[in-house]
Amino acid sequence: MSNDVSNPVTHEVGHLPRLDERELCDRYSEVPTAAINDVLRAHGLLHQVLPPAVAPLNPTSRIAGIAFTIKGSKNLVLENEMEERAAMLEAVTSNSVCVWDTSADDESAQWGEVMTLAAMRQGARGAVIDGGVRDTERVLELGFPVFCRYRTSNGMLGRFRMSAWQTPVRIGSVTIEPGDVIVGDLDGVIVVPRNRVVEVLLAAETIQEQENDIKSLIHEGLTPREVVERGGYF
Repeated sequence: MSNDVSNPVTHEVGHLPRLDERELCDRYSEVPTAAINDVLRAHGLLHQVLPPAVAPLNPTSRIAGIAFTIKGSKNLVLENEMEERAAMLEAVTSNSVCVWDTSADDESAQWGEVMTLAAMRQGARGAVIDGGVRDTERVLELGFPVFCRYRTSNGMLGRFRMSAWQTPVRIGSVTIEPGDVIVGDLDGVIVVPRNRVVEVLLAAETIQEQENDIKSLIHEGLTPREVVERGGYF
């Protein structure tokens, strides 16, 4: 099957064990990326964080959802551009995060107000763009979490074009498969491989509880050494 948007490569995504997608995403949205990172590090997964330049439009935004991947690059071809964008947007699934691999584009906005409205209609939870966003004020007003590298008024038309969706993509040193879990907060965006999403969630929730206990010990006046003696860490 050719890797072009008129006949896009797709990737079958199986059902999650034990948790449905909505519950999984809701629970991931309550866990800090730092706790998730610590769990992934313990599993030897050291390259799961997107480049630091990919940051939230709104510093208070949190994002958690299932990766719906999109690939594209600089391209001047205009033929069937809008039809292909429409087909992609209609393929977006509920509880998804739209993840754009732009081949390091530095010119165009791959996301804007209309894309946001269409994604919200499909039940998406947010977007992560390794590129640009425009209509920034209106996107912020919609309350839809968006992470990106830059803002620009440049649209994609005649500058950038999609080549595929729901295919493995790469941002920085991180490979993202359709169906991986994407979590983002003010510390950045992290990718949890789909075959580990439940075990990582449970372990990250445990870390979060432990850290709450450690903070309580500090508030009670214990010294750092006393905290460590009680099994705490810093």
